Amino acid sequence: MFNRTEVAEGVSIFTRKTEQFKTVNFSIKLKRPLNTVEAANRTVLTNVLQHSNQAFPTAAALRMHLDDLYGTVLYLDTTKTGNDQVVLLNVETVNDHYLKQGNVLKQVLTLMNKVLFEPNLTEDGYFQPSIVEREKEMVIERIQSVFDEKSRYAQKRLQEIFRPNHPISTSVNGTVEAVQAITPQSLKQTYEKMLAEDLVDIFVIGDIDEEEMVAALKEAFPFKGRKRFEKAPIPTSKATAAYTKETFDTRQGKLHIGYSTPVTFEHEDFPKMQIFNGIFGGYPHAKLFMNVREKESLAYYCSSSYSAQYGVMYVMSGIEQENEEKAIRLIDEQLEAIREGDISDLEITQTKAMLKNQLKEALDSARGQIELFNQYRDLKEPFTVENMSAKWDAVSKEDVVRMAKQLNKEAVYFLCGEEAE
Repeated sequence: MFNRTEVAEGVSIFTRKTEQFKTVNFSIKLKRPLNTVEAANRTVLTNVLQHSNQAFPTAAALRMHLDDLYGTVLYLDTTKTGNDQVVLLNVETVNDHYLKQGNVLKQVLTLMNKVLFEPNLTEDGYFQPSIVEREKEMVIERIQSVFDEKSRYAQKRLQEIFRPNHPISTSVNGTVEAVQAITPQSLKQTYEKMLAEDLVDIFVIGDIDEEEMVAALKEAFPFKGRKRFEKAPIPTSKATAAYTKETFDTRQGKLHIGYSTPVTFEHEDFPKMQIFNGIFGGYPHAKLFMNVREKESLAYYCSSSYSAQYGVMYVMSGIEQENEEKAIRLIDEQLEAIREGDISDLEITQTKAMLKNQLKEALDSARGQIELFNQYRDLKEPFTVENMSAKWDAVSKEDVVRMAKQLNKEAVYFLCGEEAE
């Protein structure tokens, strides 16, 4: 799908020539192992780098330049994948092929270089204190915003109980305390360490000349070689409590359940677990939705999600607080029904169709193609739509039953209003 060029140890360029899109999309991913303090620094750093640089020392000047580049979109962000935190620089710009004149691609690469390698520093070589403080406040607000959405807060609490001191429960934004401790000096250290030590993957997709693009990217991003860090296994962690009930200022109860499974993303049964999740609660035709929400009218919503990187599954439901016990019982009954083989051909067929449609939708966007390839590229078998579709098609009812039997409920978390107590 993408062609890989290793330009230095730990630095790779991935290119894909396609006439599918009229734009050119870039994604630079800088990756290192996740920890709370570095997560906080790296998240604030992305905000600071996006704000301004030496060439465009204000956010307004940078925005005006992007507008001049035919509305080029540029943003930085952080995410986590397994044990790692990834700093992203994503850019979408017009393809020169569709312009009468101008060399927009070259200007965009120059701007990306300035964003990464020419930050807005003070005379003594540190980040601007006023910008750092403002972006710290923005990240703290982002961390604290979880309290405003009760379902997000309930999921956060479940993860902390379900997998304490684990990448699952480590926020990609760090903690408020870690953000507050950041200084222009510590941020500069994080920045220098990121450029010197992070593993770097540079993706580009569009109607491009791949050889010319690789040469241009090597010039624009002169990353030196760095030592590859071994991919660490996901750490083991056990739930601190099988059942937790907490009160909050909320009218609707939030029931969240955590399950473990030995089937992870790299496991041969991964496609089978995807099918099981779809039948259990992943889609509107799933048992949780049809029985807990529709048939029994016990929930405002009820669904499951499968986090294959960590080998866990969640059930999330919004319910009236007095229906807690009945809802838990009904959720357990849906899992038991699948274990006993109560699965229709229609449920299997619909789930396979939904998975294939999701895959096709992802491939309809340049960003989706980058993320899909990045997700699947470490597997032994090369990723193709045909391969994945064939794996899903091969999943039988017996396979789904076997997946259900491997699911282990470890933690139940219920968030309710004080009146329920």
